[in-house]
Amino acid sequence: MAKRISLRDFQADLSERLSSARRGQSAQALLGIISGRDHCLLELSDSGEVLPLPTLTTVPLTKSWFAGMANVRGALYSVVDFSSFRGGEATPHNHDARLLLIGARHGTNSALLVNKTLGLRSIAQLQEQALPENSPVWAAGRYVDNTGQAWTRLRIKALLEDHDFLNVAA
Repeated sequence: MAKRISLRDFQADLSERLSSARRGQSAQALLGIISGRDHCLLELSDSGEVLPLPTLTTVPLTKSWFAGMANVRGALYSVVDFSSFRGGEATPHNHDARLLLIGARHGTNSALLVNKTLGLRSIAQLQEQALPENSPVWAAGRYVDNTGQAWTRLRIKALLEDHDFLNVAA
């Protein structure tokens, strides 16, 4: 039977690992997420903060993948449903959904709505594969783990600068 830990313990452990990575103690670790049907990896320094899904305020006349605005401790964040943005199904607003505050390091209040966070993954335990030719500029690499699960490594700065990502108006 799998070991059960509380959400508070998981968040505290993840917070400590994120802090360690920012101090350079864990350069090979990446944060794993599920977005739609895809598994993705992002640098810990780009992952910012991971939050349970707060109340989102919809914004009229925006694309369907623009989930709205979130008020996080008095700061407004634009929220993109990452699965929907990539042409997949809308992310369900349930207890597993998470908000990744990805833009702070790059000077923007942007967030990704994802289905679930999976914790840390070691790049050393993954086998690199070639990216498909039609991959977006923000896809940094393709990997497979020992179970055969494919992972896409994200370039958050490139995503935040992507014309399609920035163009939220319908």
